[in-house]
Amino acid sequence: MRATLERAHLLKSLSHVHRVVERRNTIPILSNVLLRAEGGELRLKATDLDLEVTETVPAMVEGPGATTVPAHILHDIVRKLPDGAEVSLETSGDGTTLTVRSGRSRFALQMLPETDFPDLTAGQFTHAFTLPAGDLKRLIERTQFAISTEETRYYLNGIYLHTVEGRDGAMRLRAVATDGHRLAQAERPAPAGAAGMPGVIVPRKTVGEIQRLLDEPDADVTIELSEAKIRVAIGDVVLTSKLIDGTFPDYARVIPQGNDKDLRVERDVFATAVDRVSTISSDRSRAVKLTIADGRLVLTVNNPDSGSATEELAVEYDAAPLEIGFNAKYLLDIASQLTSGEALFRLADPGSPTLIQDGGDDSTLYVLMPMRV
Repeated sequence: MRATLERAHLLKSLSHVHRVVERRNTIPILSNVLLRAEGGELRLKATDLDLEVTETVPAMVEGPGATTVPAHILHDIVRKLPDGAEVSLETSGDGTTLTVRSGRSRFALQMLPETDFPDLTAGQFTHAFTLPAGDLKRLIERTQFAISTEETRYYLNGIYLHTVEGRDGAMRLRAVATDGHRLAQAERPAPAGAAGMPGVIVPRKTVGEIQRLLDEPDADVTIELSEAKIRVAIGDVVLTSKLIDGTFPDYARVIPQGNDKDLRVERDVFATAVDRVSTISSDRSRAVKLTIADGRLVLTVNNPDSGSATEELAVEYDAAPLEIGFNAKYLLDIASQLTSGEALFRLADPGSPTLIQDGGDDSTLYVLMPMRV
């Protein structure tokens, strides 16, 4: 194999594919990236057996062929080459090393045969649809923070992507994530082809990799789905991933319907106040108490080890007085997702979940479980 290409093109592709590769691998071939040169292009592929990313970049191919080399080392080499450089990749005659040349720099990397590289066989996809990258990015960003990291409840370790019928009868594409303490839900009109799709749980790592690829909001993203796999195509990048094999809980049961106490507060003012008073809180509990009455909200934090803090805010609230506690970090996480200047809290009582909505966006909602304070 012999191919020459621009450093910028190679670096961009390597930055997409090398992240899939785990730093520590018991299977040596999984530490490598597959390089295949043919027909005026270089195709790169990396996998961890659950997730696979491929990308194609233009190259001047003088000798077609394929091989695999350590992904992170190749990425670091190319990253450290000067801007505007050309990179030449050439395999040795005995098939043991790949020589990387650029200017006066020369590197020889150990190869493993491309025949050993695993292929994440996709099988048949039953549904396919296309949507703008910006829409998919919003669905992910509004819900990703609520994905559970608790491995025992593996079915919560991802975003649940599915379709539902809206109040107006139109189909909606909905993303939901929860860790049992909070729930995030976001939706958009369902694109053509999404109707009837299976509800799928997209793993946390896959969600993160998809999000990093969505850097051009106007680009089109094609999503293909089956019961077991998802494939996402964005430009020259194709990501294929296994889905979480489990049943997502009936999240609708935890979304409160009868909360009748409405609290409206300026989002930024509220977030900065919570951030200030939580300075006192312990790393373990992070509890902040909200005392609400007569257009006033008092935030209180008590820590036996370090002291206490209070801050008072003017709010819109005309229901019965209420005291309720929340995890400060969870409040800040939700506040950071709101896009309008106003946060709407729909409250019931100190022991019931609270519904939080964006004052200017009814396509998202958040549910937060209270804490005892």
